[in-house]
Amino acid sequence: MKKRTPKMNHIITAVFMIFAFAKAVTAQDAKAEKLLDEVTAKFQSYENISFLYKGNLRNSKSKTNMDIQGSARMSGEKYNVGYLGTTIIFDGTKQYVINSEDEQVTVSTLDDDNAQSITPSNMLSFYNKGYNKKMDIVKNVGGRKIQFVKLTPIKSDSNYKSVLIGIDSNTKHINEVIVTEKNGTVITFTIKSLKVNEPLPENSFVFNKEEYSGYDIEELD
Repeated sequence: MKKRTPKMNHIITAVFMIFAFAKAVTAQDAKAEKLLDEVTAKFQSYENISFLYKGNLRNSKSKTNMDIQGSARMSGEKYNVGYLGTTIIFDGTKQYVINSEDEQVTVSTLDDDNAQSITPSNMLSFYNKGYNKKMDIVKNVGGRKIQFVKLTPIKSDSNYKSVLIGIDSNTKHINEVIVTEKNGTVITFTIKSLKVNEPLPENSFVFNKEEYSGYDIEELD
């Protein structure tokens, strides 16, 4: 039975960083704080969010260079994320990682005390307290002004070297996230399209066991 690989965990984490960082509002740079406050207010005003993304994970030391793409739907603490044949559903209590290729489902209970749990609320709490934030470079992307905010870890034992969040100055939406780890891994995510407050299927955040007959279902708790 196959387990999730480190690469898969990198991807899962990076997807949630896109919106977790949007909500982090504590900053040492007044301009960065103001911009993040505006981004926070914008996203908190939405009932739900759906987006398509593309990205890349690379590490020259391990000769890793992998393009990725997928989709995500989020409503409150619930989410449904898809990438590389894997679907991750969190219904507010349990997380289901569905690997269609291996016909395997891993079920776990997430809570704020579990540092390894990967959820928007968990990531929000961690980075809000553990990072310094300041304004960084500005890019022109297709006529749009993208202002980057740089996050650097306060604690020296963090796995991350820095995180750059690219924010559309007009819409206050996140356009890009670049995560640089101390081991040389660089993860880049770009939002291809984003929709808000659109009707979602009732089962968007529900795991229906009957749909996965024959799958190996592993309960971690």
